[in-house]
Amino acid sequence: MRVDVLALQRFYASPLGAAVHRAASRRLAALWPNTSGLDVLGLGYATPYLSAFNDPRRAVAMMPAAQGAEPWSAGADRVSTTLAEETRLPFVDAVFDRVLLVHALEECDAAHAMLREVWRVMAPEGRLVVIAANRWSLWAQSDATPFGHGRPYSRTQLGMLLSDSMFEPVVSARALYAPPITWSPLVRAAEAFERVGELLWPAQGGVVLMEAVKRLYADTARSRGRVLLAKAPSRSTQEAPGNLPKRDL
Repeated sequence: MRVDVLALQRFYASPLGAAVHRAASRRLAALWPNTSGLDVLGLGYATPYLSAFNDPRRAVAMMPAAQGAEPWSAGADRVSTTLAEETRLPFVDAVFDRVLLVHALEECDAAHAMLREVWRVMAPEGRLVVIAANRWSLWAQSDATPFGHGRPYSRTQLGMLLSDSMFEPVVSARALYAPPITWSPLVRAAEAFERVGELLWPAQGGVVLMEAVKRLYADTARSRGRVLLAKAPSRSTQEAPGNLPKRDL
C-alpha cells in the first residue's frame, strides 16, 4: 500500500522534509542543470522537485491512483496534475524529454510494467532520473519517513532493474546523510552531514539517484538468448556449438 499523498505533503512541509528536498535537489540540479524548452514528467510524488526546474516547455505531475493526488501548478494559471494507474500512463508515445521518479518505484507492485510505460512515453534519447530509498541506509530502516516504506534499492539493484526495462544507466549518486531524526539540532546540521558523509561514508546516503537513457533496442544477454531461441534452426541443420560466437552462447 502506498504512502498517502497527505502524509507526503506533511513530510515535505516539515523541517526534516525540507532538508531531504535540499539534499536531493542539489544532486538533481547537477544531473539536469538545464531543462529549458523540454517536456518534463514527474511520476510518484515529484512536485517538490519539479518546481525547481528552469523554464521547461511543459511540466506534468502524474500521481498514482493508490497514492492520491494534490493540485500542482506549473504556471500561474493552470493545474498540471493528473491521477492514473502507474502501469497505464495517460499520455501518447514519445512525448517527454525528461522523466523524474520520486516515491514511485519502492511501493509499486509492478515495477517493470511501470518502467516500460515510462519508456513508451519518453522521446528517443530521453533521460530518466530515479530517486529511491537506499537499501543500506538508516532511512530505509525507519518507517518515520516515506523512505522507510516499500522496497528500497541498492545501486546495483536499481541499475539492473533499469537495464532490464530497456534503459541504459549512465551515472548515479547518493544523498541524504543526516539521520532520519526530527530533533531540531540534527536537522539544522543536515548540510554539514552532507559534506562529511560524502567523504567518510559515501555508501550510506539515504537515497540513491540514478540517471538512465532510453534505449531503442534491447541488447542484454537475456534478450539475445530469446532471439537465438526464436531463430534457432532444426537440430539436424544446426551448427555445432563450437562454431557459434561466444557472446551468443
